[in-house]
Amino acid sequence: MTSQTTIDTTGPEDRASQSPSDQPPAAGLRGHPWLTLLTVAVGVMMVALDGTIVAIANPAIQADLKASFADVQWITNGYFLALAVALITAGKLGDRFGHRQTFLIGVVGFAAASGAIGLSSSIAAVVTFRVLQGLFGALLMPAALGLLRATFPAEKLNMAIGIWGMVIGASTAGGPILGGVLVEHVNWQSVFFINVPVGVLALVLGVLILLDHRAENAPRSFDILGIALLSAAMFCLVWALIKAPTWGWGDGLTWTFIAVSLVGFLLFAVWETKVKEPLIPLALFRSVALSAGVVLMVLMAIAFMGGLFFVTFYLQNVHGMSPIDAGLHLLPLTGMMIVGSPLAGAMITKLGPRVPLAGGMASVAIAMFGMSTLETDTGSAVMSLWFALLGLGLAPVMVGATEVIVGNAPMELSGVAGGLQQAAMQIGGSLGTAVLGAVMASKVDGDLAANWNGAGLPALTPAQLDQASEAVQVGVPPVAKGTPEAIVAKITDVAHDTFISGMSLASLVAAGVAVVAVFVALLTKRGANAEAGAGVGHI
Repeated sequence: MTSQTTIDTTGPEDRASQSPSDQPPAAGLRGHPWLTLLTVAVGVMMVALDGTIVAIANPAIQADLKASFADVQWITNGYFLALAVALITAGKLGDRFGHRQTFLIGVVGFAAASGAIGLSSSIAAVVTFRVLQGLFGALLMPAALGLLRATFPAEKLNMAIGIWGMVIGASTAGGPILGGVLVEHVNWQSVFFINVPVGVLALVLGVLILLDHRAENAPRSFDILGIALLSAAMFCLVWALIKAPTWGWGDGLTWTFIAVSLVGFLLFAVWETKVKEPLIPLALFRSVALSAGVVLMVLMAIAFMGGLFFVTFYLQNVHGMSPIDAGLHLLPLTGMMIVGSPLAGAMITKLGPRVPLAGGMASVAIAMFGMSTLETDTGSAVMSLWFALLGLGLAPVMVGATEVIVGNAPMELSGVAGGLQQAAMQIGGSLGTAVLGAVMASKVDGDLAANWNGAGLPALTPAQLDQASEAVQVGVPPVAKGTPEAIVAKITDVAHDTFISGMSLASLVAAGVAVVAVFVALLTKRGANAEAGAGVGHI
Protein backbone atom coordinates (compact mmCIF):
# COMPACT_ATOMS: atom_id res chain seq x y z
CA MET A 1 0.00 0.00 0.00
CA THR A 2 1.17 3.55 -0.54
CA SER A 3 -0.10 6.91 0.50
CA GLN A 4 -0.98 7.63 -3.14
CA THR A 5 -3.94 6.26 -5.04
CA THR A 6 -2.64 3.51 -7.29
CA ILE A 7 -3.96 1.17 -9.92
CA ASP A 8 -3.16 -2.50 -9.58
CA THR A 9 -1.41 -3.52 -12.81
CA THR A 10 -0.58 -7.08 -11.82
CA GLY A 11 -2.36 -9.84 -13.64
CA PRO A 12 -4.54 -12.46 -12.04
CA GLU A 13 -1.69 -14.99 -12.10
CA ASP A 14 0.66 -12.58 -10.32
CA ARG A 15 -1.92 -11.84 -7.66
CA ALA A 16 -2.69 -15.48 -7.14
CA SER A 17 0.90 -16.15 -6.22
CA GLN A 18 1.22 -13.07 -4.02
CA SER A 19 0.05 -13.55 -0.47
CA PRO A 20 -1.22 -10.64 1.61
CA SER A 21 1.87 -10.72 3.77
CA ASP A 22 3.96 -10.12 0.62
CA GLN A 23 2.21 -6.82 -0.02
CA PRO A 24 4.21 -3.68 0.71
CA PRO A 25 3.30 -2.13 4.06
CA ALA A 26 1.07 0.92 4.21
CA ALA A 27 2.95 4.21 4.25
CA GLY A 28 1.50 7.13 6.13
CA LEU A 29 -2.16 7.42 7.01
CA ARG A 30 -4.00 6.35 3.88
CA GLY A 31 -4.73 2.67 3.82
CA HIS A 32 -3.10 1.93 7.18
CA PRO A 33 -4.86 -1.23 8.45
CA TRP A 34 -5.27 -0.30 12.11
CA LEU A 35 -6.27 3.27 11.33
CA THR A 36 -8.78 1.86 8.85
CA LEU A 37 -10.17 -0.28 11.66
CA LEU A 38 -10.44 2.79 13.91
CA THR A 39 -12.30 4.68 11.18
CA VAL A 40 -14.86 2.01 10.39
CA ALA A 41 -15.34 1.32 14.11
CA VAL A 42 -16.38 4.93 14.71
CA GLY A 43 -18.94 4.72 11.91
CA VAL A 44 -20.28 1.29 12.88
CA MET A 45 -20.61 2.46 16.48
CA MET A 46 -23.35 4.92 15.45
CA VAL A 47 -25.44 2.22 13.78
CA ALA A 48 -25.05 -0.33 16.58
CA LEU A 49 -25.76 2.27 19.25
CA ASP A 50 -28.96 3.39 17.57
CA GLY A 51 -30.28 -0.15 17.63
CA THR A 52 -30.81 0.06 21.41
CA ILE A 53 -30.30 3.63 22.60
CA VAL A 54 -33.57 4.85 21.09
CA ALA A 55 -35.69 2.41 23.12
CA ILE A 56 -34.94 4.45 26.24
CA ALA A 57 -36.01 7.67 24.50
CA ASN A 58 -39.32 6.33 23.17
CA PRO A 59 -41.46 7.23 26.24
CA ALA A 60 -40.12 10.80 26.20
CA ILE A 61 -40.74 11.09 22.44
CA GLN A 62 -44.27 9.77 22.90
CA ALA A 63 -45.05 12.33 25.60
CA ASP A 64 -43.41 15.29 23.84
CA LEU A 65 -44.91 14.68 20.39
CA LYS A 66 -48.29 13.39 21.66
CA ALA A 67 -47.76 10.15 19.72
CA SER A 68 -49.74 6.93 19.99
CA PHE A 69 -48.15 3.66 21.06
CA ALA A 70 -48.38 2.39 17.46
CA ASP A 71 -46.57 5.52 16.25
CA VAL A 72 -43.76 4.94 18.73
CA GLN A 73 -43.43 1.31 17.61
CA TRP A 74 -42.72 2.62 14.11
CA ILE A 75 -39.70 4.53 15.43
CA THR A 76 -38.05 1.16 16.01
CA ASN A 77 -39.75 -0.88 13.29
CA GLY A 78 -39.10 1.64 10.51
CA TYR A 79 -35.38 1.70 11.31
CA PHE A 80 -35.14 -2.08 11.62
CA LEU A 81 -37.11 -2.76 8.42
CA ALA A 82 -35.03 -0.39 6.31
CA LEU A 83 -31.79 -1.77 7.71
CA ALA A 84 -32.69 -5.44 7.27
CA VAL A 85 -34.19 -5.07 3.78
CA ALA A 86 -31.36 -2.98 2.30
CA LEU A 87 -28.23 -4.67 3.74
CA ILE A 88 -27.45 -7.12 0.92
CA THR A 89 -28.22 -4.59 -1.83
CA ALA A 90 -26.06 -2.03 -0.02
CA GLY A 91 -23.23 -4.56 0.10
CA LYS A 92 -23.54 -5.00 -3.67
CA LEU A 93 -23.31 -1.22 -4.12
CA GLY A 94 -20.02 -1.30 -2.23
CA ASP A 95 -18.70 -4.09 -4.43
CA ARG A 96 -19.67 -2.10 -7.54
CA PHE A 97 -18.65 1.46 -6.63
CA GLY A 98 -16.09 0.86 -3.90
CA HIS A 99 -16.49 0.37 -0.17
CA ARG A 100 -14.78 3.65 0.70
CA GLN A 101 -17.36 5.74 -1.17
CA THR A 102 -20.25 3.68 0.15
CA PHE A 103 -19.00 3.96 3.71
CA LEU A 104 -18.57 7.74 3.50
CA ILE A 105 -22.04 8.23 1.98
CA GLY A 106 -23.49 6.03 4.72
CA VAL A 107 -21.75 8.05 7.45
CA VAL A 108 -22.87 11.40 6.08
CA GLY A 109 -26.44 10.25 5.50
CA PHE A 110 -26.75 8.58 8.91
CA ALA A 111 -25.44 11.63 10.77
CA ALA A 112 -27.63 14.01 8.74
CA ALA A 113 -30.75 11.89 9.33
CA SER A 114 -29.92 11.79 13.06
CA GLY A 115 -29.67 15.56 13.23
CA ALA A 116 -32.95 15.88 11.32
CA ILE A 117 -34.70 13.65 13.86
CA GLY A 118 -33.48 15.86 16.70
CA LEU A 119 -34.95 18.88 14.92
CA SER A 120 -38.27 17.16 14.14
CA SER A 121 -41.49 18.40 15.70
CA SER A 122 -43.84 15.63 14.53
CA ILE A 123 -43.87 11.87 14.92
CA ALA A 124 -44.24 11.46 11.13
CA ALA A 125 -40.96 13.30 10.57
CA VAL A 126 -39.21 11.22 13.25
CA VAL A 127 -40.35 7.96 11.64
CA THR A 128 -39.41 9.17 8.13
CA PHE A 129 -35.89 10.09 9.17
CA ARG A 130 -35.55 6.84 11.15
CA VAL A 131 -36.22 4.94 7.91
CA LEU A 132 -33.51 7.03 6.23
CA GLN A 133 -31.20 6.23 9.16
CA GLY A 134 -31.76 2.54 8.49
CA LEU A 135 -31.04 2.88 4.78
CA PHE A 136 -27.80 4.79 5.33
CA GLY A 137 -26.83 2.40 8.12
CA ALA A 138 -27.27 -0.45 5.65
CA LEU A 139 -24.77 1.26 3.33
CA LEU A 140 -22.28 1.67 6.14
CA MET A 141 -22.19 -1.78 7.77
CA PRO A 142 -21.23 -4.10 4.85
CA ALA A 143 -18.80 -1.47 3.55
CA ALA A 144 -16.98 -1.55 6.89
CA LEU A 145 -16.47 -5.31 6.62
CA GLY A 146 -15.43 -4.99 2.97
CA LEU A 147 -12.78 -2.43 3.92
CA LEU A 148 -11.43 -4.65 6.71
CA ARG A 149 -11.34 -7.68 4.42
CA ALA A 150 -9.42 -5.77 1.75
CA THR A 151 -7.02 -3.98 4.12
CA PHE A 152 -5.89 -6.64 6.59
CA PRO A 153 -3.66 -9.61 5.74
CA ALA A 154 -5.23 -12.98 6.47
CA GLU A 155 -3.19 -13.60 9.60
CA LYS A 156 -4.53 -10.41 11.19
CA LEU A 157 -8.07 -10.34 9.81
CA ASN A 158 -9.59 -12.27 12.73
CA MET A 159 -8.12 -9.86 15.24
CA ALA A 160 -9.53 -6.92 13.26
CA ILE A 161 -12.97 -8.55 13.05
CA GLY A 162 -12.70 -9.29 16.78
CA ILE A 163 -12.23 -5.61 17.59
CA TRP A 164 -14.99 -4.72 15.09
CA GLY A 165 -17.32 -7.15 16.85
CA MET A 166 -16.28 -5.76 20.22
CA VAL A 167 -17.35 -2.28 19.11
CA ILE A 168 -20.74 -3.58 17.94
CA GLY A 169 -21.30 -5.56 21.14
CA ALA A 170 -20.24 -2.74 23.43
CA SER A 171 -22.31 -0.18 21.52
CA THR A 172 -25.40 -2.39 21.48
CA ALA A 173 -25.18 -3.21 25.18
CA GLY A 174 -24.14 0.31 26.16
CA GLY A 175 -27.03 1.96 24.30
CA PRO A 176 -29.54 1.74 27.17
CA ILE A 177 -27.03 3.18 29.66
CA LEU A 178 -26.04 6.14 27.48
CA GLY A 179 -29.65 6.66 26.41
CA GLY A 180 -30.83 6.71 30.02
CA VAL A 181 -28.22 9.32 30.98
CA LEU A 182 -29.00 11.57 28.00
CA VAL A 183 -32.79 11.39 28.35
CA GLU A 184 -32.66 11.90 32.11
CA HIS A 185 -30.14 14.75 32.18
CA VAL A 186 -30.52 16.43 28.75
CA ASN A 187 -33.50 15.57 26.48
CA TRP A 188 -34.61 12.92 24.00
CA GLN A 189 -33.24 14.94 21.08
CA SER A 190 -29.71 14.52 22.44
CA VAL A 191 -29.95 10.77 21.78
CA PHE A 192 -29.94 11.62 18.07
CA PHE A 193 -27.79 14.77 18.11
CA ILE A 194 -24.89 12.77 19.57
CA ASN A 195 -24.51 11.04 16.19
CA VAL A 196 -23.68 14.31 14.44
CA PRO A 197 -20.20 14.91 15.95
CA VAL A 198 -19.49 11.17 15.78
CA GLY A 199 -20.43 11.20 12.10
CA VAL A 200 -18.24 14.24 11.43
CA LEU A 201 -15.32 12.46 13.10
CA ALA A 202 -15.91 9.31 11.04
CA LEU A 203 -16.12 11.41 7.85
CA VAL A 204 -12.86 13.25 8.53
CA LEU A 205 -11.07 10.03 9.39
CA GLY A 206 -12.53 8.34 6.34
CA VAL A 207 -11.43 11.05 3.93
CA LEU A 208 -7.90 11.04 5.36
CA ILE A 209 -7.38 7.33 5.97
CA LEU A 210 -9.59 5.03 3.92
CA LEU A 211 -8.16 3.64 0.71
CA ASP A 212 -10.54 2.32 -1.93
CA HIS A 213 -10.22 -1.36 -2.77
CA ARG A 214 -11.94 -3.03 -5.69
CA ALA A 215 -11.39 -6.49 -7.04
CA GLU A 216 -10.33 -6.83 -10.67
CA ASN A 217 -13.56 -8.67 -11.55
CA ALA A 218 -15.91 -6.50 -9.46
CA PRO A 219 -19.51 -6.40 -10.78
CA ARG A 220 -20.22 -3.81 -13.47
CA SER A 221 -24.01 -3.99 -13.68
CA PHE A 222 -27.03 -4.22 -11.42
CA ASP A 223 -29.55 -6.98 -11.03
CA ILE A 224 -32.56 -4.68 -10.70
CA LEU A 225 -35.20 -7.43 -10.71
CA GLY A 226 -33.14 -9.44 -8.22
CA ILE A 227 -32.93 -6.43 -5.91
CA ALA A 228 -36.71 -5.92 -6.15
CA LEU A 229 -37.51 -9.60 -5.49
CA LEU A 230 -35.09 -9.92 -2.57
CA SER A 231 -36.20 -6.63 -1.02
CA ALA A 232 -39.88 -7.61 -1.26
CA ALA A 233 -39.22 -11.06 0.20
CA MET A 234 -37.12 -9.64 3.04
CA PHE A 235 -39.73 -6.98 3.78
CA CYS A 236 -42.59 -9.50 3.98
CA LEU A 237 -40.61 -11.84 6.20
CA VAL A 238 -39.39 -9.18 8.62
CA TRP A 239 -42.80 -7.49 8.64
CA ALA A 240 -44.50 -10.77 9.53
CA LEU A 241 -42.03 -11.34 12.37
CA ILE A 242 -42.50 -7.81 13.69
CA LYS A 243 -46.30 -7.96 13.58
CA ALA A 244 -46.77 -11.59 14.68
CA PRO A 245 -46.92 -10.72 18.41
CA THR A 246 -49.76 -8.26 17.63
CA TRP A 247 -51.63 -10.22 14.98
CA GLY A 248 -51.02 -13.62 16.57
CA TRP A 249 -49.21 -16.62 15.11
CA GLY A 250 -52.50 -18.25 14.20
CA ASP A 251 -53.73 -15.22 12.24
CA GLY A 252 -54.09 -15.60 8.48
CA LEU A 253 -52.39 -12.25 7.85
CA THR A 254 -49.19 -13.40 9.56
CA TRP A 255 -48.98 -16.52 7.42
CA THR A 256 -49.96 -14.63 4.27
CA PHE A 257 -46.90 -12.40 4.64
CA ILE A 258 -44.71 -15.42 5.43
CA ALA A 259 -46.05 -17.28 2.36
CA VAL A 260 -45.48 -14.24 0.12
CA SER A 261 -41.92 -13.94 1.46
CA LEU A 262 -41.23 -17.61 0.68
CA VAL A 263 -42.58 -17.21 -2.86
CA GLY A 264 -40.43 -14.09 -3.23
CA PHE A 265 -37.29 -15.95 -2.10
CA LEU A 266 -38.09 -18.81 -4.51
CA LEU A 267 -38.58 -16.44 -7.46
CA PHE A 268 -35.38 -14.63 -6.49
CA ALA A 269 -33.44 -17.91 -6.45
CA VAL A 270 -34.78 -18.90 -9.89
CA TRP A 271 -33.99 -15.47 -11.36
CA GLU A 272 -30.45 -15.48 -9.95
CA THR A 273 -29.65 -18.57 -12.04
CA LYS A 274 -30.63 -16.73 -15.24
CA VAL A 275 -29.15 -13.24 -14.90
CA LYS A 276 -25.57 -12.53 -16.11
CA GLU A 277 -24.42 -10.67 -12.97
CA PRO A 278 -26.70 -11.80 -10.14
CA LEU A 279 -27.15 -9.88 -6.91
CA ILE A 280 -26.14 -13.00 -4.94
CA PRO A 281 -24.49 -15.70 -7.04
CA LEU A 282 -26.05 -18.88 -5.68
CA ALA A 283 -22.70 -20.60 -6.15
CA LEU A 284 -21.71 -18.81 -2.94
CA PHE A 285 -23.83 -21.29 -1.01
CA ARG A 286 -21.96 -24.26 -2.48
CA SER A 287 -19.49 -23.42 0.25
CA VAL A 288 -20.72 -25.50 3.18
CA ALA A 289 -18.65 -23.35 5.52
CA LEU A 290 -20.19 -20.08 4.29
CA SER A 291 -23.72 -21.49 4.47
CA ALA A 292 -23.03 -22.83 7.95
CA GLY A 293 -21.73 -19.40 8.96
CA VAL A 294 -24.97 -17.73 7.83
CA VAL A 295 -27.12 -20.30 9.65
CA LEU A 296 -24.92 -19.99 12.74
CA MET A 297 -25.35 -16.21 12.76
CA VAL A 298 -29.14 -16.61 12.59
CA LEU A 299 -29.19 -19.16 15.42
CA MET A 300 -26.86 -17.07 17.57
CA ALA A 301 -29.06 -14.00 17.13
CA ILE A 302 -32.21 -16.00 17.96
CA ALA A 303 -30.71 -17.22 21.24
CA PHE A 304 -29.01 -13.95 22.19
CA MET A 305 -31.40 -11.20 21.11
CA GLY A 306 -34.53 -13.23 21.79
CA GLY A 307 -33.36 -14.26 25.26
CA LEU A 308 -31.99 -10.85 26.18
CA PHE A 309 -35.29 -9.21 25.19
CA PHE A 310 -36.94 -10.61 28.34
CA VAL A 311 -33.98 -9.88 30.60
CA THR A 312 -34.53 -6.12 30.27
CA PHE A 313 -38.14 -6.55 31.44
CA TYR A 314 -36.96 -8.84 34.23
CA LEU A 315 -34.49 -6.28 35.55
CA GLN A 316 -36.78 -3.25 35.25
CA ASN A 317 -40.26 -4.61 35.95
CA VAL A 318 -39.55 -7.52 38.30
CA HIS A 319 -36.53 -6.14 40.16
CA GLY A 320 -37.73 -2.54 39.84
CA MET A 321 -34.48 -1.16 38.40
CA SER A 322 -34.22 2.08 36.48
CA PRO A 323 -33.08 1.84 32.83
CA ILE A 324 -29.62 3.02 33.86
CA ASP A 325 -29.36 0.46 36.67
CA ALA A 326 -30.58 -2.28 34.33
CA GLY A 327 -27.90 -1.30 31.82
CA LEU A 328 -25.26 -1.36 34.52
CA HIS A 329 -26.33 -4.85 35.56
CA LEU A 330 -25.65 -5.97 31.97
CA LEU A 331 -22.06 -4.71 32.15
CA PRO A 332 -20.69 -8.25 32.78
CA LEU A 333 -22.15 -9.20 29.40
CA THR A 334 -20.71 -6.12 27.71
CA GLY A 335 -17.39 -6.44 29.50
CA MET A 336 -16.87 -10.05 28.49
CA MET A 337 -17.69 -9.22 24.87
CA ILE A 338 -15.18 -6.35 24.94
CA VAL A 339 -12.46 -8.48 26.50
CA GLY A 340 -13.35 -11.69 24.68
CA SER A 341 -13.68 -10.46 21.08
CA PRO A 342 -9.97 -9.63 20.44
CA LEU A 343 -8.94 -12.77 22.34
CA ALA A 344 -11.37 -14.79 20.24
CA GLY A 345 -9.84 -13.30 17.09
CA ALA A 346 -6.37 -14.44 18.18
CA MET A 347 -7.67 -17.89 19.12
CA ILE A 348 -9.46 -18.34 15.79
CA THR A 349 -6.34 -17.27 13.91
CA LYS A 350 -4.35 -19.96 15.75
CA LEU A 351 -6.88 -22.80 15.92
CA GLY A 352 -9.31 -22.05 13.11
CA PRO A 353 -12.98 -21.20 13.72
CA ARG A 354 -14.51 -24.63 14.36
CA VAL A 355 -13.55 -25.26 17.99
CA PRO A 356 -13.96 -21.64 19.22
CA LEU A 357 -17.36 -21.37 17.52
CA ALA A 358 -18.64 -24.65 18.94
CA GLY A 359 -17.27 -23.77 22.37
CA GLY A 360 -18.81 -20.31 22.19
CA MET A 361 -22.28 -21.63 21.36
CA ALA A 362 -21.93 -24.24 24.14
CA SER A 363 -21.25 -21.37 26.56
CA VAL A 364 -24.30 -19.52 25.22
CA ALA A 365 -26.40 -22.66 25.77
CA ILE A 366 -25.18 -23.01 29.36
CA ALA A 367 -25.76 -19.30 30.03
CA MET A 368 -29.31 -19.44 28.66
CA PHE A 369 -30.00 -22.55 30.77
CA GLY A 370 -28.67 -20.65 33.79
CA MET A 371 -30.94 -17.71 32.97
CA SER A 372 -33.89 -20.11 32.98
CA THR A 373 -33.24 -20.63 36.70
CA LEU A 374 -33.54 -16.93 37.63
CA GLU A 375 -36.17 -16.16 40.26
CA THR A 376 -37.85 -12.98 41.48
CA ASP A 377 -35.29 -12.67 44.29
CA THR A 378 -32.13 -13.80 42.46
CA GLY A 379 -29.16 -11.70 43.53
CA SER A 380 -26.89 -9.60 41.32
CA ALA A 381 -23.92 -11.97 41.73
CA VAL A 382 -25.78 -14.93 40.22
CA MET A 383 -27.21 -12.79 37.40
CA SER A 384 -23.75 -11.43 36.65
CA LEU A 385 -22.35 -14.95 36.39
CA TRP A 386 -24.80 -15.95 33.67
CA PHE A 387 -24.51 -12.60 31.86
CA ALA A 388 -20.70 -12.88 31.85
CA LEU A 389 -20.82 -16.45 30.53
CA LEU A 390 -23.18 -15.30 27.78
CA GLY A 391 -20.80 -12.53 26.74
CA LEU A 392 -17.87 -14.94 26.83
CA GLY A 393 -19.71 -17.32 24.50
CA LEU A 394 -20.93 -14.64 22.11
CA ALA A 395 -17.46 -13.15 21.49
CA PRO A 396 -15.98 -16.01 19.41
CA VAL A 397 -19.26 -16.48 17.53
CA MET A 398 -19.51 -12.82 16.51
CA VAL A 399 -15.92 -12.90 15.31
CA GLY A 400 -15.70 -16.41 13.89
CA ALA A 401 -19.02 -16.53 12.03
CA THR A 402 -18.25 -13.16 10.44
CA GLU A 403 -14.84 -14.37 9.27
CA VAL A 404 -16.31 -17.63 7.99
CA ILE A 405 -18.93 -15.78 5.90
CA VAL A 406 -16.71 -12.98 4.58
CA GLY A 407 -13.55 -15.08 4.28
CA ASN A 408 -15.23 -17.83 2.27
CA ALA A 409 -16.67 -15.37 -0.26
CA PRO A 410 -14.65 -14.16 -3.28
CA MET A 411 -13.02 -10.77 -2.84
CA GLU A 412 -15.32 -9.17 -5.43
CA LEU A 413 -18.35 -10.23 -3.33
CA SER A 414 -17.03 -9.13 0.08
CA GLY A 415 -19.71 -6.45 0.34
CA VAL A 416 -22.50 -8.91 -0.45
CA ALA A 417 -21.00 -11.31 2.10
CA GLY A 418 -20.93 -8.52 4.68
CA GLY A 419 -24.56 -7.77 3.89
CA LEU A 420 -25.42 -11.46 4.30
CA GLN A 421 -23.74 -11.52 7.70
CA GLN A 422 -25.61 -8.46 8.94
CA ALA A 423 -28.93 -9.54 7.40
CA ALA A 424 -28.61 -12.95 9.07
CA MET A 425 -28.13 -11.25 12.42
CA GLN A 426 -31.07 -8.90 11.90
CA ILE A 427 -33.41 -11.69 10.79
CA GLY A 428 -32.24 -13.91 13.63
CA GLY A 429 -32.86 -11.17 16.17
CA SER A 430 -36.33 -10.52 14.81
CA LEU A 431 -37.09 -14.25 14.66
CA GLY A 432 -35.83 -14.76 18.20
CA THR A 433 -37.93 -11.93 19.60
CA ALA A 434 -41.04 -13.12 17.74
CA VAL A 435 -40.72 -16.86 18.42
CA LEU A 436 -39.56 -16.60 22.02
CA GLY A 437 -42.20 -13.92 22.52
CA ALA A 438 -44.80 -16.42 21.33
CA VAL A 439 -43.41 -19.01 23.75
CA MET A 440 -43.61 -16.49 26.57
CA ALA A 441 -47.16 -15.44 25.65
CA SER A 442 -48.35 -19.04 25.43
CA LYS A 443 -46.88 -19.93 28.81
CA VAL A 444 -48.31 -16.83 30.50
CA ASP A 445 -51.73 -17.39 28.94
CA GLY A 446 -51.68 -20.99 30.12
CA ASP A 447 -50.58 -20.28 33.70
CA LEU A 448 -52.05 -16.92 34.63
CA ALA A 449 -55.67 -17.94 35.26
CA ALA A 450 -54.70 -20.86 37.49
CA ASN A 451 -52.12 -18.80 39.40
CA TRP A 452 -54.60 -15.94 39.78
CA ASN A 453 -57.37 -18.17 41.13
CA GLY A 454 -54.90 -20.10 43.28
CA ALA A 455 -53.94 -16.87 45.05
CA GLY A 456 -57.59 -16.27 45.97
CA LEU A 457 -57.89 -13.14 43.83
CA PRO A 458 -61.25 -11.98 42.42
CA ALA A 459 -62.19 -13.80 39.22
CA LEU A 460 -61.46 -12.04 35.91
CA THR A 461 -63.63 -11.90 32.82
CA PRO A 462 -62.05 -13.23 29.59
CA ALA A 463 -61.44 -9.65 28.42
CA GLN A 464 -59.82 -8.71 31.74
CA LEU A 465 -57.70 -11.86 31.64
CA ASP A 466 -56.43 -10.95 28.16
CA GLN A 467 -55.47 -7.46 29.34
CA ALA A 468 -53.80 -8.88 32.44
CA SER A 469 -51.87 -11.39 30.34
CA GLU A 470 -50.46 -8.65 28.09
CA ALA A 471 -49.18 -6.78 31.14
CA VAL A 472 -47.71 -9.89 32.77
CA GLN A 473 -45.83 -10.82 29.58
CA VAL A 474 -43.55 -7.83 30.24
CA GLY A 475 -43.47 -8.34 34.01
CA VAL A 476 -45.96 -5.60 34.91
CA PRO A 477 -48.55 -6.40 37.62
CA PRO A 478 -52.08 -5.58 36.29
CA VAL A 479 -53.10 -3.44 39.25
CA ALA A 480 -56.10 -1.10 38.96
CA LYS A 481 -56.14 2.26 40.73
CA GLY A 482 -57.51 2.14 44.26
CA THR A 483 -56.67 -1.54 44.80
CA PRO A 484 -55.96 -2.28 48.50
CA GLU A 485 -52.30 -2.83 49.39
CA ALA A 486 -52.84 -6.44 50.45
CA ILE A 487 -54.40 -7.26 47.08
CA VAL A 488 -51.65 -5.33 45.24
CA ALA A 489 -49.04 -7.53 46.93
CA LYS A 490 -50.85 -10.72 45.87
CA ILE A 491 -51.30 -9.52 42.28
CA THR A 492 -47.64 -8.54 42.12
CA ASP A 493 -46.53 -11.97 43.34
CA VAL A 494 -48.78 -13.74 40.82
CA ALA A 495 -47.64 -11.49 37.95
CA HIS A 496 -43.94 -11.89 38.71
CA ASP A 497 -44.15 -15.65 39.29
CA THR A 498 -46.07 -16.11 36.03
CA PHE A 499 -43.62 -13.89 34.15
CA ILE A 500 -40.69 -15.89 35.56
CA SER A 501 -42.26 -19.17 34.40
CA GLY A 502 -42.64 -17.75 30.89
CA MET A 503 -39.12 -16.32 30.81
CA SER A 504 -37.74 -19.64 32.07
CA LEU A 505 -39.38 -21.58 29.25
CA ALA A 506 -38.26 -19.02 26.65
CA SER A 507 -34.70 -19.24 27.97
CA LEU A 508 -34.78 -23.04 27.74
CA VAL A 509 -35.90 -22.78 24.11
CA ALA A 510 -33.05 -20.32 23.46
CA ALA A 511 -30.66 -22.81 25.09
CA GLY A 512 -31.96 -25.52 22.76
CA VAL A 513 -31.36 -23.28 19.74
CA ALA A 514 -27.80 -22.70 20.97
CA VAL A 515 -27.23 -26.47 21.27
CA VAL A 516 -28.28 -26.90 17.63
CA ALA A 517 -25.84 -24.10 16.74
CA VAL A 518 -23.00 -26.08 18.36
CA PHE A 519 -23.41 -28.78 15.70
CA VAL A 520 -23.72 -26.21 12.90
CA ALA A 521 -20.44 -24.67 14.09
CA LEU A 522 -18.70 -27.99 13.43
CA LEU A 523 -19.36 -27.48 9.70
CA THR A 524 -17.36 -24.24 9.54
CA LYS A 525 -13.77 -23.79 8.45
CA ARG A 526 -11.29 -21.00 7.88
CA GLY A 527 -12.09 -18.60 5.03
CA ALA A 528 -10.83 -20.18 1.81
CA ASN A 529 -10.55 -16.79 0.09
CA ALA A 530 -9.11 -14.73 2.96
CA GLU A 531 -5.73 -14.62 1.23
CA ALA A 532 -7.29 -12.57 -1.58
CA GLY A 533 -7.42 -9.43 0.54
CA ALA A 534 -4.88 -7.02 1.91
CA GLY A 535 -3.77 -4.90 -0.93
CA VAL A 536 -5.32 -6.47 -4.00
CA GLY A 537 -7.00 -4.13 -6.43
CA HIS A 538 -6.22 -0.66 -5.04
CA ILE A 539 -7.87 2.09 -7.01
